[in-house]
Amino acid sequence: MQYTFVSATILLILITDPIGNIPIFANALKHVAPERRARVILREVLIAFLLLLTFMFIGGGFLRVMNLSELSLQIGGGVILFLIALRMIFPPPKVEADERLGEPLIVPLAIPAIAGPSALATVLLLVSQAPEKRLEWIAALCVTMSVSAVVLVLAERIQRVAGDRFVVALERLMGLVLVAVSIEMLLRGIKTFIQQVA
Repeated sequence: MQYTFVSATILLILITDPIGNIPIFANALKHVAPERRARVILREVLIAFLLLLTFMFIGGGFLRVMNLSELSLQIGGGVILFLIALRMIFPPPKVEADERLGEPLIVPLAIPAIAGPSALATVLLLVSQAPEKRLEWIAALCVTMSVSAVVLVLAERIQRVAGDRFVVALERLMGLVLVAVSIEMLLRGIKTFIQQVA
C-alpha cells in the first residue's frame, strides 16, 4: 500500500487516537493545577513527537540490526493496528489506576498514550516503504501532533459541548476505519508473501 501525505496523516491520527486519549489525560492531570494543564499536555506531546521523529530516522538501521524485512513489519503492523482498532470499538472495562500526585512526566502520557507501540511501528513502516518521502512523513507527523495537542488542550471543552456519548461514538467510528486499514495492510502483506513464495 503506497501512502501519501494525506493518507499517512490520517493513519497517524487514527493510531495516536487523541479522542480516545481524552479520558487518560483527564485522569492523569486531575491533580495538576488547571493553569498548568495546557503546558503539561504540550510538553508531553512534544516528547512523544521527538521520540517518533527519532524512531523515523533510526528505523531503517533498527530493521537491519534486527534482520527484519519490510514484509514482516507490514504484516506485524497490520496485526497490531487490528488489535488497537478492536480496543477502540470494544474498550476493555475501566480499571482504576494508581493515583499519582503531581505532574506526570513521559509515562503514561507521552508514552504509551501518544507514542505507543502501534505509532512507533507505523512510522517505521512508512519510512521503510518509502524512505525518499521522509519529509512528507515528518510533515504528516507534525500535523498529527498538532491535532493531538489541540484536541487534548481543548479536551474539557469538547467533553462539555459534545458530551461523553459523542466522544465514545467518534472513537468507535475511528476504530472501525482503523480496522479496515489494518485488514488492507494484512491482505497486501499476505499477497506479497504468496507472490514471493510462488
